[in-house]
Amino acid sequence: MSDILFSVDNHVANVRLNRPQGLNAITSEMDDALLDCWNEINNNPDIWAVILSAEGEKGFCIGADVSGGAERKSRMALGGGLTGIGGPLVTCKKPMVAAVQGFCVGGGFELAMCADIIVAADNAQFGLPETKVGIIGECGVVHRAIRQLPYHIAMQLILTGERIKADEARHYGLVNEVVPYADLAEAAARWAGKLNAASPLAVQAAKAAVLGRLGHPLEVALMTRFEQIEEYAATEDKKEGERAGAERRKPVWTGR
Repeated sequence: MSDILFSVDNHVANVRLNRPQGLNAITSEMDDALLDCWNEINNNPDIWAVILSAEGEKGFCIGADVSGGAERKSRMALGGGLTGIGGPLVTCKKPMVAAVQGFCVGGGFELAMCADIIVAADNAQFGLPETKVGIIGECGVVHRAIRQLPYHIAMQLILTGERIKADEARHYGLVNEVVPYADLAEAAARWAGKLNAASPLAVQAAKAAVLGRLGHPLEVALMTRFEQIEEYAATEDKKEGERAGAERRKPVWTGR
């Protein structure tokens, strides 16, 4: 079977790391396959949300596979470009849920932080082990950690190499929900359902606006005109939302 599994069901793309024997460490071939996934997700209007998950209870992902010592075939960022580590950044335009279990460390931690929603199994552990083992390289993960966690907690992880458990991660706002491992897939699907209950085009426009001005001062963000939001005003989904409100019913979105 492939080390990356991809399927689409009811407007939800499922991307699954399928190399549990290596704790889902990402090989060059997996990078290539993941890039194909993100391109299909971004370009397919019938995909409205994404679930990123991994096979095996012991680990979500431990980052790049360095066991073989082989050089990467291309300067692709880790995770098919999603992380921006080591190459060009590819942004997933659709809302993404990461379903995390077991070890979620290094580049795997970075991969999870690329998601918009994180659901964690109660056995999940998040960490940045690089300094603890005397390794530090292209470290995009530290920049995400310092933006998504309180300063002192992020620096604790970065400087000591220690891990935090799922409940701690939720306490610090990194994780949206913690569930038993047996319920992880169901919880991720539930979150994807919540995302798809909203207008898919409005959700995508909102995500683009947030990410487009994330690193700018508030006054700059407030003065920015967002083309994707303006384009949404002429869509069928915008009209459907208005009709559904007037008719007091749930809207039926088409993503058009």
